[in-house]
Amino acid sequence: MTALEYLARQKDRVNGFLDNYLLPDTVKPEIIHKAIRYSVFSGGKRFRATLCIAACETFGGSVDEALPVAGGIELIHTYSLIHDDLPCMDDDDLRRGKPTLHKAYGENIAVLAGDALNALAFDLVSRADDCRLIRILADAIGTEGMIGGQVADVMSCGLDEITEDTVRFIHTRKTAALISASIAMGALTGGATEEEMNVARRFGAGIGLAFQIVDDILDIVSSDEVLGKDVGSDEDMDKATYPKAIGLDASKVKARELVAEACGYLDTLEHDTAILKGLAEFVIERVY
Repeated sequence: MTALEYLARQKDRVNGFLDNYLLPDTVKPEIIHKAIRYSVFSGGKRFRATLCIAACETFGGSVDEALPVAGGIELIHTYSLIHDDLPCMDDDDLRRGKPTLHKAYGENIAVLAGDALNALAFDLVSRADDCRLIRILADAIGTEGMIGGQVADVMSCGLDEITEDTVRFIHTRKTAALISASIAMGALTGGATEEEMNVARRFGAGIGLAFQIVDDILDIVSSDEVLGKDVGSDEDMDKATYPKAIGLDASKVKARELVAEACGYLDTLEHDTAILKGLAEFVIERVY
């Protein structure tokens, strides 16, 4: 099975799981459940959830064991996108080819839907009955993770000089932290040892940073139709990006180097890591 086939299969499984878990939009107050479902089922690739499932299977676990954890991760990711799109943040009109949630349901409902998804995510992860998973996720999205990266991103807009160190600080927290946590949580669910967990984290950190570098590149070279969101918004907001710091061509090279280094970590494991490596290659294939 190719990585793309695996990604498509797990996407269907995660969507089915979340569809059964989330309350139907007939439950009062109907608008919040409609808004949640609008965002959750707006067509995402389920990349982070798939990484979690793949890591779980790599270390001997099953898809069924991974699904609550993977589903929780996906709800966190969706919440972060809802809040990232808000007028007080990036003020985007499109997400995955559809109007952003605040455009479709209003800013107040969008904020509340994001808050609800954050709570639901921890409910799901807690069902795996291992408090270490909750700690990994909390660390990944807190002030030293995703939220911290978002703060640094906001504060860096419009700076005259952007260095690679500045952008790396933002990207490793805003994007890579959750991707790394997705793999670590999957590995833990699958029974990985502490040493194997450390390898999983390093692999995740590398492909997570590469993922955001590729997103920076796509914001320049892609289109609204292909990318499904407002292209050129980084430049419009004068955001700190890798192409701004080191140039477009150097950014492409950097992303490739990060993926190659990350895959090298997997070579130290006595497990079949072909799917994880294939998913890592998918990160950079999006821009070539």
